[in-house]
Formats: sequence, C-alpha cells, structure tokens
Amino acid sequence: MIKLENVTKSFDGQVVLDRLNLHVPHGKITAVIGPSGEGKSVLLKHMIGLLRPSSGQVIVDGEDISRMGRSQLNRVREKFGMLFQGAALFDSMTVFENVAFPMEEKTRLSRAEIGKRVHEALEQVGLKGVDRKYPDELSGGMKKRVGLARALLLNPRIILFDEPTTGLDPIICRAIHQLIKDSHARFGFTAVVISHEIPEIFDISDRVAMLHRGKILEVGTPEEIQRSEHPAVRQFITGSIEGPIQFV
Repeated sequence: MIKLENVTKSFDGQVVLDRLNLHVPHGKITAVIGPSGEGKSVLLKHMIGLLRPSSGQVIVDGEDISRMGRSQLNRVREKFGMLFQGAALFDSMTVFENVAFPMEEKTRLSRAEIGKRVHEALEQVGLKGVDRKYPDELSGGMKKRVGLARALLLNPRIILFDEPTTGLDPIICRAIHQLIKDSHARFGFTAVVISHEIPEIFDISDRVAMLHRGKILEVGTPEEIQRSEHPAVRQFITGSIEGPIQFV
C-alpha cells in the first residue's frame, strides 16, 4: 500500500532520513519503533505528503506522491485518516463538532446523516453521550478516542497513528492499543503506528520496522524482531543500558 524507496530528507544540512526503504503491506498493522529523535514522525509525514523527500520516492497505492501538485496530493490524501500525537482537537468545538468536521468539509451529506454517523463513530470507540463536551473536559485517553472516531468516520483505506499512547497511563495505553486492534479487525484498513511502547506494541502489530539513524535496520514480524541479534535492535527492545549505546 505504501512504499518508501531510497528516501532521503535533510533539514539545514542535517540528514534525518538516509536512503530509507520501507514497504507497508496492504491491510496490515505496521509499527515503526526506534529511539526518540530518530525521524519517526518525519517518516509519517512523508507517507501523507506533508513533507517531500530531498530524494527518493514515496509511492501510495501505486502512485508516486513525492512530486505531485496540490490537487493531485489532496486526492490521494482522501485515502488517509490520521490520529495525531496530541489528538489535534479544536478546543473551541464540542466533541460532536470535532468529529463531524471532516464530513462537513468533504461530503455533501445532510446534517441528519452526519449526526447519525458521528454518534455511531463515538459509540464505536466507547464514547456514547459525550458529544456536547469540549476537549478540555476530557481525559487524555478520551481525547485519543475522539481523534480515532474522527479518523475512522470517512472509512479511510489507510490510518496513520503518531504515537497514539504518548502520555497515557499503562491501563489506558492498553485500552487504546486494543481499540486500534479491534477497529482494524472491523474495518480492515492499512495502519502505520509510530510507537515507543515496548513490548505492548508487539501485541497488535503484524509487522515491525526499527528506525535508527535515518535507516530501517530491520523489518519483520513481532516475533522476528524480538529474536533479532542486531545490537541496536536488542538494546532498544530490552531497554538495556549495559555497555556503550549502539549506533550502527
């Protein structure tokens, strides 16, 4: 569904992605793990065309988006939903208005039909009856669920999750992971999840890619990654601080 081929991205001469290659299979959950500050969110922004590579190709569903114009790119973006790290809700809007926003912007459905779909989406993520609340009245976990309801509403083929459990306690973290897994089983979208949650992320992923120093070091099933003998992968997934930090 998504292919990044020899993607390089530099900012002010600093290379963040270095001839990176990654294939994201259709209909699967792919997790991208790795240390902080290694470019995981930059990688995600390339997938949806918010950033363009300095060189290389980003291919989405057979189309190279890396050199597309705005109108073409907007058409491809209609295939995507996205759950941002901070949920990215509008503080001045109610939960209902936040979830309804993409449908009001992108469809010609009646208000009654939009209202029906919004309530269904909120119920799917366990938030029945909160539509009149404002974001500052919600917990962190509830905000993430509102963001997921909004991402699911237009039935996207691809959903990108940018650290969906950051800042949440372990119980809510597990609940969000289970919600992602259940939503994926129900709707069958292709998912990319950026995460630091080790080992919990292995429980919901079909494939795991390790990003380190701008490159994908290893890709495989959760079981294969957990059996990896690459020193940097081993150090990251075990949290070991024994010996020097592995940079290669």
